[in-house]
Amino acid sequence: MPDRAIHIVCLCAAWCRLCDDYAPVLEQVAAELAAGDDRVLRHWIDIEDEAELVGEFDVETFPTLVVIGPDGVRFAGPLTPQPETLRRVLRATVAETSADARWPAVAPEIDAFAARLRQRAAV
Repeated sequence: MPDRAIHIVCLCAAWCRLCDDYAPVLEQVAAELAAGDDRVLRHWIDIEDEAELVGEFDVETFPTLVVIGPDGVRFAGPLTPQPETLRRVLRATVAETSADARWPAVAPEIDAFAARLRQRAAV
């Protein structure tokens, strides 16, 4: 059976105070969006603790958000830490997508990270 999950991933670092402040914002907005949809999974990943999972994905700015759908990476990049910005990105990549939506290509290291995350989540 194919993995139909949509993964909302925030890449952060334990020492980042901005990430600490952003964590409840992400939880709230993602929970609003998911609203009972068990396909939407949230991940908070410390890039230092999970270096093997992150691999060659060079995260330079926090928070960095990655949205991974059954069809591949839908969004990957730094995001300003305002709730409305997050809502807009998640609506566009999770809630208001069409079956024929096309997503921009991402670097191979981001695709590799997405594949490792999906594999780990399937276990």
